Amino acid sequence: MLIAIGLPNLSSAPVVAQSNTNVLVSAAASLQDALEEIKPLYQQTNPNIKITYNFGSSGALQQQIEQGAPVDVFISAAKRQVDALEQKNLLVPGTRSIIAKNRLVLVVPKNVSGVSSFYNLKDEKVRKIAIGEPRSVPAGQYAQQVLEKLKLWEQIKSKLVYANNVRQVLASVESGNADAGLVYVTDAKISKNVKVVVAADEKYHSAIIYPLAVIKRSKNPDAAKKFSQFLSSDKAKAVFKKYGFILP
Repeated sequence: MLIAIGLPNLSSAPVVAQSNTNVLVSAAASLQDALEEIKPLYQQTNPNIKITYNFGSSGALQQQIEQGAPVDVFISAAKRQVDALEQKNLLVPGTRSIIAKNRLVLVVPKNVSGVSSFYNLKDEKVRKIAIGEPRSVPAGQYAQQVLEKLKLWEQIKSKLVYANNVRQVLASVESGNADAGLVYVTDAKISKNVKVVVAADEKYHSAIIYPLAVIKRSKNPDAAKKFSQFLSSDKAKAVFKKYGFILP
């Protein structure tokens, strides 16, 4: 009897394990709205896999992974962070891909006038300019590259206010705490409180790409790979396109 009672428990174990499969995705903050919309689309056909997101600056997420965070999939807003993890042998070989591209734009609060180019950032009325922290936020790195190419960096350096991720830059401009900011076009698209002044010339900064990779210490590498592949599917591409991302 004891054996007979035990058998059903043994046979049901794989089902329990499958229903509890969790994939933790650490992703650049600029992807938040698109990835949140993609999650239920994926779970329509994969109800037993729970997708959990951790959004932040790519540099901070990279550090978390290096320090042992239980991340399954990493999506950066720049090549640099994924390269660093690959050099430390922290990625599953062959899982790198580019899922989207973006553009960098100068934004101001919706009711502000008189700012029509990057050169207006030198004007007295522009007192605070928000950008991502260049050491850890790719949008900040791209912003610094553009401002240096335009010979503006040193002239406006004292006006710069640094944010921990690109969504904080957007929030600073939306609230009026900053008179201008540099964000991705996808961030500007989701806001009703800012307007785009001008897009940065792509030749002035590194290519804005979103590389993805599966992390080697993932406890669910097959599920992580499956979700990664879904992000390149037609359904996922339609969502990325809807939010203004450029498809690779």
